[in-house]
Amino acid sequence: MQEQMAKAQRHGRAVAGDRDKLVGRTRETLAKCGFFVSNPHNLRSISFDLVARRDRQLLILKALCNIDSLSSDDADEMKVMASMLGASPMVIGMHSSSADLEDGILYTRFGIPIVSEGTFSDFMLEGVPPLVYAAPGGLYVRLDGEMLKELRQARVISLGALAEAIGVSRKAIQMYETGMGAMVDIASRIEEFLDAPLVVPLDPFTYASEVADQFKDLEKFGGENKDIFEMLREIGYSVVPTKKAPFDAFAKEEELLLLTGIGEDPVMTERKARVVGNLSRVTERKSVIIVHKRPSADEIEGTPLVTKDELRKADHADDFMELVLKRERRRPV
Repeated sequence: MQEQMAKAQRHGRAVAGDRDKLVGRTRETLAKCGFFVSNPHNLRSISFDLVARRDRQLLILKALCNIDSLSSDDADEMKVMASMLGASPMVIGMHSSSADLEDGILYTRFGIPIVSEGTFSDFMLEGVPPLVYAAPGGLYVRLDGEMLKELRQARVISLGALAEAIGVSRKAIQMYETGMGAMVDIASRIEEFLDAPLVVPLDPFTYASEVADQFKDLEKFGGENKDIFEMLREIGYSVVPTKKAPFDAFAKEEELLLLTGIGEDPVMTERKARVVGNLSRVTERKSVIIVHKRPSADEIEGTPLVTKDELRKADHADDFMELVLKRERRRPV
């Protein structure tokens, strides 16, 4: 039994080491592409690993050895963050429980796009997008439906005739012409029959999914920080709590967005302020840590510290923001 436990511990350390290396290689790829990249925060319970910005493009990335370990909670949090920050979420993975991820294929889990390290590198460094996506039933491609219809009509080929030649139903051809994905072998037969390239490249930073209940209802949110969130709401902020981020909530007032953390003790406050400050610089958003007791400093590496009592005394969002800006000290990314 002890030998089995020791073996499991060694395996766990090896997997963690592999994931850390994948995070490091992902940071290097992003840096080569001109992105400002957040520092590795090494917080295992967080839904993402890196945030990266290049001009107006903002990415939220998670690196996983086994993509099956992506939880629905992680995916939901990444989608909430993406929505709040105007960012694109993505997972870079190595394998699933059944097989290695193939290059050139776009996978998804819970509405989050997933690519292999090779696909990510090819797209970011060489501008080579994936053409194939995995979905229930097999591998698919996206066809240029308008071009397909134009070619068919220009050559006076009926829906039925094309369907018979390809070996699918007339309804299927109609669906392809209106944007439905086609299985790889069917798409190849269509291109061969019409002697024209019809497959459309995929953008891995866009995804289509219905995101229900993205913004959590504050009235349903419990926990020890609810009173702080209610005070922020009372002075004019809309508050979206987080569960798996290095900060505790988004606080939004018109076009202004705050990454808001709650400091419980000096050690955790300092650690959280460093992480949140780094993320705020990369995302170009403001940040603040709300603490229960008066700290010895007004900020930690550029992240302002505001006490709960000071928040309570603020009459409006502008009052609170004035205090945040007064204590803010920006550092370069």
